[in-house]
Amino acid sequence: MLTLPVLYFAAEFSQKGRISYICIKNVFYFSIFQGMAFTLEERQQLNIHGLLPPCFLGQDAQVYGILKNFERLTSDLDRYILLMSLQDRNEKLFYKVLTSDIERFMPIVYTPTVGLACQQYGLAFRRPRGLFITIHDRGHIATLLKSWPENIIKAIVVTDGERILGLGDLGCYGMGIPVGKLALYTACGGVKPNECLPVMLDVGTDNEALLKDPLYIGLRHKRIRGQAYDDLLDEFMEAVTSRYGMNCLIQFEDFANANAFRLLHKYRNKYCTFNDDIQGTASVAVAGLLAALRITKNRLSDHTVLFQGAGEAALGIANLIVMAMEKEGISKDAAIKRIWMVDSKGLIVKGRASLTSEKQRFAHEHGEMKNLEDIVKDIKPSVLIGVAAIGGAFTKQILQDMAALNKHPIIFALSNPTSKAECTAEQCYKYTEGRGIFASGSPFDPVTLPSGQTLYPGQGNNSYVFPGVALGVISCGLKHIGEDVFLTTQVSEENLQEGRLYPPLVTIQHVSLKIAVRIAEEAYRNNTASTYPQPKDLEAFIRSQVYSTDYSSFVADSYTWPEEAMKLEHFPPKKSLIGHSCVE
Repeated sequence: MLTLPVLYFAAEFSQKGRISYICIKNVFYFSIFQGMAFTLEERQQLNIHGLLPPCFLGQDAQVYGILKNFERLTSDLDRYILLMSLQDRNEKLFYKVLTSDIERFMPIVYTPTVGLACQQYGLAFRRPRGLFITIHDRGHIATLLKSWPENIIKAIVVTDGERILGLGDLGCYGMGIPVGKLALYTACGGVKPNECLPVMLDVGTDNEALLKDPLYIGLRHKRIRGQAYDDLLDEFMEAVTSRYGMNCLIQFEDFANANAFRLLHKYRNKYCTFNDDIQGTASVAVAGLLAALRITKNRLSDHTVLFQGAGEAALGIANLIVMAMEKEGISKDAAIKRIWMVDSKGLIVKGRASLTSEKQRFAHEHGEMKNLEDIVKDIKPSVLIGVAAIGGAFTKQILQDMAALNKHPIIFALSNPTSKAECTAEQCYKYTEGRGIFASGSPFDPVTLPSGQTLYPGQGNNSYVFPGVALGVISCGLKHIGEDVFLTTQVSEENLQEGRLYPPLVTIQHVSLKIAVRIAEEAYRNNTASTYPQPKDLEAFIRSQVYSTDYSSFVADSYTWPEEAMKLEHFPPKKSLIGHSCVE
């Protein structure tokens, strides 16, 4: 029979999924998320006194210990494994570490290291995080969702692993992306981790190397497509909303272009969903462009934008640019004419064969061209955006030509991971003579110019957007997510002087809160919120929803009654009833 403390742990596990134990010869060994931070009173009440060393370490001391272990490691993949192992055994401490220095740890749990972690996911795999749903589970997804120990889920990040960052089809190894994204939901936006669910939809992989990899953890067959794929997605969306409610936020992540746009159009007005690669990336890029306008001193509609790449990120950014230009007062057609795109076959122009409807929108009358250097000289863009994952695509000649054409050329090298960046910050500043306005997808170190001025490259990181969007959507119970949610910018004049197009990452929690408040205000104004009554102070209400990284107290609630109420009743002794009738 379980002792009281063990029953307590079993109940805690069933409710939060955060404490685990095993039974060996009636001795319970368990991992407890507070470790040596338990007070003496807690240890005694929980009957664990003596099972922990006789030392009491506060959470700050524990953070220090993690940092010492972190610093002694020499590879980012090892650091990633260290932090993910910490998340498995001590979730509060994991988020305390992340938020203690978000600029330092985000590149480890997110881009660029998460790309390497996904490539090595079989090697780095320690313990399941999230739900793996396969094409063979059709008809039973509702049952699989019941396997997850949490009954309240407010945010899901789902992928099928076909287009992981700029790395391509990683199949089931792509689970590292939903896990990493949801870690930032909490670290940057304060969304409660127990209300988040990472999901991998495994339909196979077309990556031959993975199919031959003995450590590959997914289905070993080619990707299933067509009606069977669509049926799986439909069943998944219906099962999720049936179990967790129509307000459950479902973020699509790293789906291939062919499915990403189609699924977004299919589900966006039926469910509470968005695609981060299309809409989140667009939001960050356009926010950077709007910030850059404060340097160029003109309007967005005064610029000519050229994209290296025409996939979901490029098209998402382009569509949001059109919306932003329309807000400046020009027509949609006029805005579209300011945007040009280059894909793997060259400049997208009218009459070119095999253009999708999304690409066709940005096809203009022009002769076909293939070389990017020639295209830049001909189109004469003032904004150059790279989202094709072709490392080094912005050559020295291209950067010099952009500087010759513009006083302040805007250069966004947004492809991830770092190896796929179109150019580095140093290359941009060097070949534009320090006049380039630069942003990247992965982080780059500050660059000191010959003049002595130090510039801090802006990282166009989606984490500036999706955690705040999630917090706002969850807090007000938003029913659907419109494009206007993704038009935002919050950089200060001081940041601009430093070369930053985005606020420092250290302010990310503040930025997320402000985005969440703005989303909630707009939702209540448009009657699209479902959390009622409307809070009088929205910011205070949303703050109250934010996850705390501080440890909880495990001291039992102990108190006394009035002495008279606790008085023991005494009865006079009676003869033994043994052998006598119970009724006198």
